[in-house]
Amino acid sequence: MLKSWKTKTILLLIATIALALFDLCTGGGGLSLPSGIVFDRIRLPRMLTAVFCGASLSLSGLLMQGIFRNPLADPHIMGVSSGAGVGAAVATLVSGTALPLTISSLTVAGSAFLGAILSALLITAAASRFRDSATLLVFGVMLGFVFSALISILEYSASAESLKTYYSWSAGSFSGSRTTEVVFLGICLLAGLVISSLLSRRLDIILFGDEYALLVGEKPSAIRIAALGAGCLMTGAVTAFCGPLGFVGIVGPHLSRAYLGTSVHRRIIPCTVLAGAALSLVADIISQVFPTPVPVGSTIAMIGIPIVLYILISHRNA
Repeated sequence: MLKSWKTKTILLLIATIALALFDLCTGGGGLSLPSGIVFDRIRLPRMLTAVFCGASLSLSGLLMQGIFRNPLADPHIMGVSSGAGVGAAVATLVSGTALPLTISSLTVAGSAFLGAILSALLITAAASRFRDSATLLVFGVMLGFVFSALISILEYSASAESLKTYYSWSAGSFSGSRTTEVVFLGICLLAGLVISSLLSRRLDIILFGDEYALLVGEKPSAIRIAALGAGCLMTGAVTAFCGPLGFVGIVGPHLSRAYLGTSVHRRIIPCTVLAGAALSLVADIISQVFPTPVPVGSTIAMIGIPIVLYILISHRNA
């Protein structure tokens, strides 16, 4: 069994590397070998952004599904992406787009990240008060509805140019990332990986319920706060720079469990990270092969929705 899951993870790593190389050869409405400047400034940053974003969202989904013991728990369901959306909406719909493009894009990303952090702080504060995971999950859903309502209010009173800027961010994209942004995404993913690895045994324990965790000397609330903090950090960074990308956080962990045939976090964390990266790479490849590139958020939805529906049907028939 030990050799089996390691072998499967290595095979998934090889497949992810192959997808990354293939992604470097897509762009301009099809397949093409990139020149030096195109490779350095466009395709390599785009590929690395897709890898870091997919891995971060998938790992965040695994953490939240574990602490809430809910197969459909996801950073978006918890309201983190909606919080980032409020920040981006304030930056674009209220302040407008009078700033230069570079400064404007940094303002949107910074405001979105602050919005995600605000949402994370609210969820973490709720986690310290609510011992029941179901109650905390409902709190996250309600928080997302509140943020969505605020965004709708801002959209109603915004100018056409501001709406265009906001919708461009909300469509989702892996393109246009600068070196500092790619490095920041990588640091957030690394931090999430370290925290997840340190929590892996505790995450296994909490799957049996809070009562069992207390019996073996663990503190469920502390585990939730640490896992939520890691998940919100990664999701906030991804949403700030790439927009509110859905489904990866739900699909990645499920594919990993089905592929490995286990739910042990120490084994499933590497596979989940690779599965999320592979999903994002496939979505990016699909988005680039059209004559006019389509939003990557749409291609991720095209891949993720059928898988989520299958998960719902299989759980209902189980």
